[in-house]
Amino acid sequence: MFPVLKADVLVVGGGTGGTSAAVQAARRGAKTILVSEFPWLGGMLTSAGVCAPDGNELAAFQTGLWGAFLRELQQRQPGGLDWGWVSFFTYDPRIGAEIFADWVKCLPNLQWISGQTAQDVIFEDNRISGVRFADFTVSAKITLDATELGDLLALADVGHCWGWEFQAEWGEPSAPIASNDLTERYSVQAPTWVAIMQDFGEGAVAPEIPAPPVDNPDRFFDAWKDYTPEQFLNYGRLPGGLLMINWPICGNDYGEKVDRLIESQASRQQFLQESLWHSQSFARFIQTQLGPRYGLAENIFPISKTENQSNSSLLSAFALHPYYRESRRLRGISTVKEQDILPVVGGRVAKLPIDSEGICETIAIGNYANDHHYTSGDIPLQPKSIRWGGRWTGTPFTIPYSALIPASTDGLLVCEKNISVSHIANGATRLQPLVMNIGQAAGMAAALCAEVGCQPRDLAVRVLQEALLQDSEARAAVVPLFNLTRERSDWLHWQRYYLDRPQAYPASGECPVSVKSDRETGFLNEISVLEPITLKVEPGLYVNPRSKTANTESQFSGIFRRLGAQDWTLTLTSPPSLADRTWQLVTLDWETDRFLQSCETEKPLTVWGRLNFAGAWLLAGAVTSKR
Repeated sequence: MFPVLKADVLVVGGGTGGTSAAVQAARRGAKTILVSEFPWLGGMLTSAGVCAPDGNELAAFQTGLWGAFLRELQQRQPGGLDWGWVSFFTYDPRIGAEIFADWVKCLPNLQWISGQTAQDVIFEDNRISGVRFADFTVSAKITLDATELGDLLALADVGHCWGWEFQAEWGEPSAPIASNDLTERYSVQAPTWVAIMQDFGEGAVAPEIPAPPVDNPDRFFDAWKDYTPEQFLNYGRLPGGLLMINWPICGNDYGEKVDRLIESQASRQQFLQESLWHSQSFARFIQTQLGPRYGLAENIFPISKTENQSNSSLLSAFALHPYYRESRRLRGISTVKEQDILPVVGGRVAKLPIDSEGICETIAIGNYANDHHYTSGDIPLQPKSIRWGGRWTGTPFTIPYSALIPASTDGLLVCEKNISVSHIANGATRLQPLVMNIGQAAGMAAALCAEVGCQPRDLAVRVLQEALLQDSEARAAVVPLFNLTRERSDWLHWQRYYLDRPQAYPASGECPVSVKSDRETGFLNEISVLEPITLKVEPGLYVNPRSKTANTESQFSGIFRRLGAQDWTLTLTSPPSLADRTWQLVTLDWETDRFLQSCETEKPLTVWGRLNFAGAWLLAGAVTSKR
């Protein structure tokens, strides 16, 4: 007989959502068991190698465990996070894995077991009561499916879907009317097996990347046709000369017969092998086209002891598993559709989710654009991007709690890309920060259910929202407001205000503000208004002063120029080493954004911020202007 372990909460899968869920459930006090397939926790953010996360970049959305993860990265990553141009945050994946492992180690009521996958699901009537693994069984009050492909849903025969919905089903404006060549060839978005390469420096010769058994370099000839080689390499540049290779254009996305991922274990392994070879072939192409200084990085990802040791240096450059953009998707109490992620008419935010009883159901915030990946062909999508902070970002939207709950099965929550969402809307809900937020909410919900002895469908969403808002270690916003950062004294007030009055939620995404005169420097007079303010430039006005840390902000001066709405540059006059160079001026902070919108063009400006050489931008955190 194999041992039976007992827990309040069982999390199956150690990815982005699963790790977040397990940490949150344990921090709440639930006895939690986390069972992962891989030796690293964090999924997309670490073991899948996507160490350039997308979405939730604005300061107001850096809350909860996502915000805590960013702040840990900023403390641990030498030289900061400004390395690539695809994201504001790029980092060594080993550091991300260390953060998650450290969080788990600090929790005595959280047991992590790695190297295991679910074999069977145990039911009591209509309630999942446990899961069998190869060497043990876990009995739990609440189980969370946090697998990369929704494997527990299939194993338990819980209602789920895979693939496209046509327009008649949900009325989604971007859904195809009927089957076509694209829907026939790609049932879900293409995964990517990420590789980490390294620039070994001018004149260096890296070890030659061997050709895989299937090597077709002609597939990659147009990979960077619209970019310079330097721009291509800087896409996912990491510290220490490392390069994240996760390139969608004639790159290492791989979607050939992607249904094999869910057909059988043998067919899944066949797909995975082909995907890995495809990525190896792309890395070899990069080396042969751009020069021998570029090779595979060494000792990045852990290698199984059972792997051929002669290939260990090769394999350690490839992620532990593919970056899956889409999964089996739950058929839940409610489904997130394209209409739920698009901005309201004339506004900059999506509507808040409200159930039939008028209760606002939001439990997690996302703001990424709707981004789909197919290796050939494309689908036109309704736009949900806006200009903000001098650049493009996505319309904020939210996830309702009922999208995490099966329509009929009890004892189960989902917390990965397997939430109840349409294929079209999945292009925006799949991103790492949002999945981390979903995981935190699911973990909190599971712990609350274990505390009071109820099923997830019977947990009052307002209780869950309040627990997230008031978490002692990583309080999480559930209502997106551009101008409400977690440091503000009225943060909790406005979150509660719109939860209780969702009809008052402003289409602008901005709540009334109160800027206090004692805010760190005393340069701002108190302003209390009933509508969002527009800050005006005054002589010597210092906007949003922040304490400086070793790897964050430096001082730059130059001439500010307005090229258009939300399009600004700064031509530097100091420091002298960068004089006359022009940088795109961007910010993640609302007060700085408002200030820059009011600045006069061709005027001197002093900025405290960080340079990003890959993107040629200056990320501003504080600004001084003099007339």
